[in-house]
Order: sequence, then structure tokens, then C-alpha cells
Amino acid sequence: MEINRRHFIALLVGGAAGTTLTPLPWKLTDDIAIWTQNWPWVPVPPEGEFTNVKSVCSLCPGGCGIEVRKVDTRAVKIEGRTDYPVNPGGICPIGMGGLQLLYDETIRYKCPMKRVGPRGAGKFIDITWDEAIDILAARISSLHKQGRPEALATVDGNPVRSTMAVMIERLTRAIGSPNYVRIPSVEDTYGIATALMQGAEGTMAFDLENADYILSFGCGLLEGWGAPGRVANAWGLWHEKPAKRKVKVVQIESMASNTASKADQWVAARPGTDAALALGLCHVIIKEQLYNTEFVNDYSFGFNDWSSADGKDHIGFKAMILNNYSPDQVAPITGLNPKDIISLGRDFATAKAPIAICGKGKGALNGNLYEFMAIHSLNALVGNINRPGGVIVHSPIPLNSLPEIEADAIGQKGLKTPRIDQAQSIRYPFSHSLINNLTDAIIESPKSPVNTLLVFSANPVYTLPDSDKFKKALMKIPFIVSFSPFQDETSYWADLVFPDHTYLEKMDDIVWPNGLQYPLYGLSKPVVGPIYDTRNTGDVIIQVAKKVGQFTGSAFPWKNYEEVLKSRSKGLFDSGGGLVSYDGSDPAWKQQKEEGGRRPDYKSFKEMWEKLRSGGLWYRPVHNYKNWGELFKTPTGKFEFFSTQIELAVDAYSEKTSLKTALSNMNITVEGDEVFMPHYQKTKSHVDGLAYPLLMLPYEMINLASGWIPNPPFLYKTLFDNQLSKNESFAVIHPKTAAKYKVKQGNQVVIKSPTGKLKVRINLYEGAMPGIVYLPLGLGHTAYDKFIQGKGVNPNDIIHAGKDPLSGYSVWWDTPIKLIKV
Repeated sequence: MEINRRHFIALLVGGAAGTTLTPLPWKLTDDIAIWTQNWPWVPVPPEGEFTNVKSVCSLCPGGCGIEVRKVDTRAVKIEGRTDYPVNPGGICPIGMGGLQLLYDETIRYKCPMKRVGPRGAGKFIDITWDEAIDILAARISSLHKQGRPEALATVDGNPVRSTMAVMIERLTRAIGSPNYVRIPSVEDTYGIATALMQGAEGTMAFDLENADYILSFGCGLLEGWGAPGRVANAWGLWHEKPAKRKVKVVQIESMASNTASKADQWVAARPGTDAALALGLCHVIIKEQLYNTEFVNDYSFGFNDWSSADGKDHIGFKAMILNNYSPDQVAPITGLNPKDIISLGRDFATAKAPIAICGKGKGALNGNLYEFMAIHSLNALVGNINRPGGVIVHSPIPLNSLPEIEADAIGQKGLKTPRIDQAQSIRYPFSHSLINNLTDAIIESPKSPVNTLLVFSANPVYTLPDSDKFKKALMKIPFIVSFSPFQDETSYWADLVFPDHTYLEKMDDIVWPNGLQYPLYGLSKPVVGPIYDTRNTGDVIIQVAKKVGQFTGSAFPWKNYEEVLKSRSKGLFDSGGGLVSYDGSDPAWKQQKEEGGRRPDYKSFKEMWEKLRSGGLWYRPVHNYKNWGELFKTPTGKFEFFSTQIELAVDAYSEKTSLKTALSNMNITVEGDEVFMPHYQKTKSHVDGLAYPLLMLPYEMINLASGWIPNPPFLYKTLFDNQLSKNESFAVIHPKTAAKYKVKQGNQVVIKSPTGKLKVRINLYEGAMPGIVYLPLGLGHTAYDKFIQGKGVNPNDIIHAGKDPLSGYSVWWDTPIKLIKV
């Protein structure tokens, strides 16, 4: 039997063909029928005209195209769009369940709210929009009059390149505060690694569809990594004709996840050792001279030993790798056989279009900077940068920049104050913002340096490691404002709530979905009118800025958020290229390899904008594969195995203290030239093995939302009874670990870390690595309604986060724990 993409996708999103042969759909239907009899709002399908509205999903940065079926004015179904290049027809379970986030009145705020109960209790009274805007504007004006606008801080969970993120940072700076803080994401780590090694502005793009060997370091390709619809289609493409397959997928991961189980090869390396393994593979490639000599010799810097202008001799990447990362040296670190490491290195280097990718789980959380650099070094060694099937380097998408802000004297003074989180400083020169440092600064200061905190599209009380720590910080902040559409954990701590529309009720943009190999700009369209008295946060920012006064109002001359989107998208038209329609007959990843460019399929900006605002897109699939000599914008003009920017940063910091102290403060444990090159070093959790002999790893699932949005309640019924039973989570452990701690399937245990403890039940799984305890992310909510609240536990509550060397971001993928049988 031939399996094509259509068959595979059907299987992935629900197994439409063949599920009638199992009891699953009938059990699920029966459960839902019983469950919804107790639902506080039982939706009754209306009578009326059937229509379909096209838009873009913004529940995650993947930005899949969606088509919403409506009966009269009510949305009744969400499907993937076939006329959208990112995910032709594909959609993830969370996207399919999005209607529950729109219509579930028990999890949404219906109007602006003002706190009347204790902090964190979630007790509010209704107020009008005018009242809410007046209160916030007065608060901001008061800080300005006091000459301390820097006491305002914003926390933003929107995608890095989105116009909404631009607007929020603009408001923060217009007020006069440098304290705009992003929720850390994989885009931050990608961005730093790309800047250090390639000098490129932006992020990494992966041409998966044209690759023939995918070496995945923990990427949950079937758990929602990148753009879930895109990866599902790519996986179907790789498996379309099994007898003629030319693509090999290798998954490096400690547990046999869905991706590892379905990959061609599963490599069970110890958690936290990916950098060591990547550099071990580099050793094989270098020792056996399997690397691309043209790229390495002519277009890279720091590969061979070299001397600087001051006559100082430096060890090169080649010598460091050959000295420190042989398969025999790497094997005990990773738990792998040296022969397997050698075989893996050879396979990768001899493939025609190999690509090494990183970003654990769904590829949303930040990673380890040196680890990302080590993995990217593999792509450089084989010369598969800016080549079909490799890592693609693009210029930023050509959106118009917003006008420069002209702050008044008070604002200019505020902007010159040091950031509270120390990001972009001599200590953390490469990091945009550090919410973990912001939290520490608030807790450790006698008086909170933040007077007013604004939170956008984020739920840090739930998503950040060690949530109690962030709650302590919130207790010290005098005034907190949430812009969430949902009654989430963080909004419970707010003094004011400005409810945003849900993604199906508003216009917003998706700027270049994560990992996509060609630039794409998508614009979501309201598929229904606002159900409650909510407003688009972009409109509210403009209204608040104008209400505050001239010093902020002048930075927002637009009437509404749509005008801002239109102004920025004019840059796409001015760039002179791109397409605004896609029929699916010619996949964009095939167009990527064409020479020359395609003529735009619009004649005027008006025509382009009208197509965009109707839930459309702009994309430029044809790529100019530049010569390597024109590609890199590093100080040396080459790909840098030895980062001159890290060297400058460490030297600058060392001038303020000693080199030893500087490296210690940067959490760097190696010495010499190795500091400036990709290397492996143990995380704190690997050293702490006596009191807490086991490791806890969170893992992500495609049918659970692990970010700031809640789970569509129906998705809980897609979990197996050994994942969630009633309200109890199951921890996954290997039978050998269970035998050592004398626990059996279904036993109740306490998982204790240096940060806290959780009570769960045990699920035995041969695919788990002995000594590791795995817990799913996306459960354990303490907010929302009874259908979401209290379902399982949240691993973030006990994650013992360390600091990533150099970047300062939280490291939260492995936590030392001990297991206690109840």
C-alpha cells in the first residue's frame, strides 16, 4: 500500500481512515455527550447561510492558514487552508479546538475589570473602557510627573517580529522606560547564535522540505515544533513513497517520544549533552576530512590555529575539537557507544543535503546558546548554509519601520537609566531582555524598582519556572495591568484587566513563522464580531498613549491598529516583489530553488492591501543563494567558529574586574580560547546528584497548549488514562527506575526538587531513559473554569532553573529531583 501525504496527515490529526475499527471515537463521543450535558453554555447551532472565512491562526508563532466555517454569524468549524503555503490543509489539534477559546464564556473576560479582592484571588468588578483607560493614563502621567518613567515595565509574550510586539516596546519607550521585557523564546537563542556566527540580523530558517538528512536535536517535529501544519506536511512528504524514500530523519532525544518513535533512527543521548554530541560529530567529520573544504578554508574564521594582530597565538576550532571531543571522550558524557557516534557523523557528512536543527519540544522555549552554536557548527562544516536543504540566511522581511520616537526631557532621562534586568549591559551584552533577572531584582530590592507592570499575551505565573518566585515579585509591585482575553493565572494578580479580543475576533499579523525558509507575512482577519465588550490591544495602546498626553500621544499618530498594520505592510509593496496568492499546485519550497524572481501578482498597494486584510498573505518564495563571500556580516566577514564578538564582550567585562571573575559571573566554566567557541559544559543540575539523584524533564504534546493560552477543554478527552486520569497527572519513568524506588504502575509518588514538590502517579514506559522522570507541560492550571482548572500538575512549579552561560536566560530542561513513594 502506498502512503501519501493525505493519508499521513489524516492519521496524524485524528486517524480519520480506520478509527471506526477501534472503540476510541465511540468512547470519545460518549464522553463528550455526557460531559456537555453539564456544560454551563451548551452551544446551539443556528440556522442560516453557510459561509467560509479565511484567516491566519495566531495561537502559536507557527502562523498556519485557517478557514472558518460559519452558519449565519456563528463560527462552527476550523480547518487548515489549502491555499496557504505554510500548511496546505494541515492544522494541529489546538488550532482545530480554537472555537472553544472564542465561545467559552467561563474562561473569558467580558469587559474591563478592576480588582476588589486580595492579590491573586481573581475577584474583580466590571468597569467601563473609559474608566479603565483613565486609571492607567493617570498612573503613567503620575510616574512622568515624578520624573521616574523607568519605574514602568512591560512583559510581552507576542512573537518577536510581530507588529504588536513593536507597538508594546514603542509604548514603553515613549513613556520613557527602557524596561520592555520579552518572555524568552527559542527565537532569542536562534537570534544570538545567528548574530555571533553569521553576523546576520534575524533568525535561522530551515529548508526541511529540500533536505535529505534531518538531524534533530530534541525537536518535537510531531509534537508541534515550528509551524505544526508545515512540519506535518513535510513529514508526509518524507514518507510519501516508502520504497523510494530519500530522506532520513534522526531524532536525538532521551525518551521515545512520538517523533523519536516514528523517526528512521532514534539516538537516546543523555539530557543536557546535545552540545557534547554535536561536537563529537564534528570530531568525526574533521578527523576523517569529510567537511566542505571550500567553505571551511575560504569562508570561515577560526577553524585552524591563528595569530591575532598583537602576535598572540590562538587555538582553532579544529584543534579544540580533535583534542577534547573524540567519540571516546564524548561517549561517557552522552551515554552513547563511540561506534554509533562515528557512524552518525559519517552519515551526516556524506548526505547530499544534511541539516542539523535544534529547539527542544515545540521549539518555543529558549535554549542553551553554546549548544545551539555547536549544532550549527555541523551545518557549517558540511557547507550547507544558504544552500537548498540547508540553513537559509535571509535579510529581515521588508516591513516599514515606524517613525523614530521623540521623547521629552523626562523620557530621555528615563531611557538612559540602566535596565532593571541588566540585559544589553556589559554583563549580558547579547540578550534582549531577561525576565528571570527582572524577577530577582524586584524580590531582592527593599522597594520594588517596578511601580507599574503591564502584561501582554503572556501568563508568566503559569509558564515561568518556579512560579512562586514570580508571585513574590508580583506581591511587591504596586500596580499591575493585564491585557489578557482569558481569566488566566497572571491576570488574577492584576489590578486592572483590559480584555483583548481572541484571535478569531481581531486583525493581527504573523511576521515570518518560526523556521520557515522563505519570508512570509500573514494577516489574520476577524472571522466574527466581538462577542463581548473587548478591544484589540493595539487599539487600546493607541488610546492610552493619546490619553496620557503629548509626550506619548505624538508617538502614536494613527487612528487605530489597522492603520499601523497598513503602514508597515507598505514596505512589502515598496520592496518590489512577492506574491499575495497561492493555489497549492506549486509548493513554495519548490519555488525556493527557482532562479530569478516571479512577477508580483498585484498592480498597486491598494490591491495588495485589500488581499492582505481579507485574511491574506504576502510571501517571497524565490531565494537568491548568494555566494558565501557576500553572505556573512561578522567583523571578519566570514562564518565564525571563533566568535570575535564574544571575545570583545569578555574583554570588555574583564576590564571592570578580573578575567576569572568575569567568566564566573557569565557562568562559563571553560578557559582560554574555548570560551569563544562552541563547547560543552555541565549544567548545574548535573553536578547536584547526591540529595537529588534523579532528573525531571518536562515534555510537550501536540494536543496540549503549554504556552500562555489555555487548552481547549475538549482536548483533555484526547489524553490517555496513563497521561491524565480524572485530575491526576502521570509521570513517565523506566521500569528499572521504578524497581529501584519500589514503585509500580499507577502508584502515587511525590516528586521533590530544590524548588517544590508535586504529587503524581507513575506510568511505566520502556522508552524512557532510566534515571529520568518525565512530566507533561500544559496541565496543572489553577485558573479558568472547572473544565481546565486542577487537571494534573504543572512541572514549571518545581523546575529548578539555572542560568545559561553568556546569555543569562533560564535553563529549564532538566531539574534535579528525588522520588518519594506515597
